[in-house]
Amino acid sequence: MSPSTKASQDLFDRARKVIPGGVNSPVRAFGAVGGTPRFIAGGRGARMTDVDGAVYLDYVCSWGPLILGHAHPELLAAAKAAVDRGSTYGAPTRAEVELAEEIVGAVDGVDMVRLTNSGTEAGMSAIRVARGATGRDVVVKFAGHYHGHSDTLLVEAGSGVATFGLPDSPGVTRGATQDTVVLAWNDADAVERLFAERGGQIAVVVCEPVPANMGVVPPAPGYLELLRDLTSRAGALLLFDEVMTGFRVARGGVVDTSGVTPDLVAFGKVVGGGFPLAAFGGPADVMGHLAPEGPVYQAGTLSGNPVAVAAGLAQLRLLDAAAYDHLDALADRLIDGFGKAFADAGVAVTVPRYRSLFSVFFGASAVVDFAGSRAADHGRYARFFNGMLARGHYLPPSGYEAMFVSLAHTEEDIDATVAAAADVAQDLAG
Repeated sequence: MSPSTKASQDLFDRARKVIPGGVNSPVRAFGAVGGTPRFIAGGRGARMTDVDGAVYLDYVCSWGPLILGHAHPELLAAAKAAVDRGSTYGAPTRAEVELAEEIVGAVDGVDMVRLTNSGTEAGMSAIRVARGATGRDVVVKFAGHYHGHSDTLLVEAGSGVATFGLPDSPGVTRGATQDTVVLAWNDADAVERLFAERGGQIAVVVCEPVPANMGVVPPAPGYLELLRDLTSRAGALLLFDEVMTGFRVARGGVVDTSGVTPDLVAFGKVVGGGFPLAAFGGPADVMGHLAPEGPVYQAGTLSGNPVAVAAGLAQLRLLDAAAYDHLDALADRLIDGFGKAFADAGVAVTVPRYRSLFSVFFGASAVVDFAGSRAADHGRYARFFNGMLARGHYLPPSGYEAMFVSLAHTEEDIDATVAAAADVAQDLAG
């Protein structure tokens, strides 16, 4: 055992005795890349420090929400001020109204939002609203798209489920998924055939408008428009799961960048500024089906938690057009650098991206769906990951995940990461 991972290994050994697999979310176990998961002691700006004292430039950013970097002073001040007043009340507060107004003001087509605690809860609740609003049962999703671990949607899921080879999970009954239809992403013919055959039964089509849980696989030109047209003509609803992309790719998310307005949107990650918070929203006539205004029930004692709301509100108010332009420029610098590093080494990769969201697939073939994502050389990605980790650069511990930059990264940070990638690429070419 390397002395540099001894404290992490000791904690991992202890954790496996009291936590299934030693982690509280599967991908953290490093099962796809091998080695010892790093237990983090703290983070500041673009860097994290593990319990062994090793420092890493972080390109996971807590899976996206830390656009401002770790421990941003204004977010910390807002959260500390909120907790000084009290951590939870089980009653409404002014700040949750202000956060809802911030979201509604930013995202086209969203008149009302309901705050929840997690992306899983937001997606599950949005599906329930869609079924309640339409009076229909059938849910259409896409292979490799991940919408949390609720039973209805844990069918052909991506991300950690794909990594561990569990496209369906034991414990999910056939009854829970019998009305869920799974299609291949970007397959226009398949979705058109389904609507021709069963359009009148479909309550909702749910998608990550830019999938980021099977690696980043952007929609083909016109594909989101097709989903919008088919659902509208069939009287079904369209749900964008923007837990990964909302307020990350742009202030209005993919709703803004694509020009396609869905009926429902699920948010997460960024709206809590790194604290546990999520939301879902849509037009007033759809959201009006929620209790207490309507009959569709959804509730949560910690929904709209004042500490999480304060942090999320502080972050959203700092994310203006200039911030997104800078985020995209940093991503450009990193993606271009990766591309050159691998090309110079003669290593075939494809680096799909959508604004500041991107991933690395080893192999020459373009990835357009989950089958293509699975066909990439994930063994080579594991070697890349470990080579970068050894050089102080923390990437997602799975080839099925997205990479993220933050506004705390500098051009010098990016250049250092590109230099490390060039070094690792030469090793991979050998």
